[in-house]
Amino acid sequence: MTADTQPQRPFLVRADQAESLQDGATSLITLLADAADTAGALTANKATFEKGSPGAPAHFHTKATEMFLVLDGTMRFLVDDEVLTLEKGAFLSVPPTVPHAFAPAPDSTAEMLVVFTPGLHRFDYYRLLERVYRGEATVQEIRDSSQTYDNHYFESPQWQASLAEAEAAAVSAAR
Repeated sequence: MTADTQPQRPFLVRADQAESLQDGATSLITLLADAADTAGALTANKATFEKGSPGAPAHFHTKATEMFLVLDGTMRFLVDDEVLTLEKGAFLSVPPTVPHAFAPAPDSTAEMLVVFTPGLHRFDYYRLLERVYRGEATVQEIRDSSQTYDNHYFESPQWQASLAEAEAAAVSAAR
């Protein structure tokens, strides 16, 4: 039996034991549970964003639903071709194949719980993001891993326009 087919058991990770990864200058991913930890039931992480973080670009998954709970601050999400603003306490569930992206709202820090179900082996993907940030891996390696980690990126004119509008509003408010 593999870890994904064994009976589920309770899984606990304490805050001081969780691995945290710097995946960009303004964001942090705290690894909570990977598919192997939950017999394939889910994968979970906490994402922390400083003001101005680019968040995650437009992408979709084919094998799992991705769920977001905004723990603090305000987040902006692309869902299909609509941009939503979600505040602390809001919950969003994005089914497989639905395009999405996310970033903190202008002038906001934010924190989210992110859960995939069924679980995907994603911790090595997050570690790859950190290696790219540190200059130890390339963006091409992220592109090449899209099938492995079920992360499929694409260009979204709606998301790019939304980011440009948010940046312009932040600059205008700062004046």
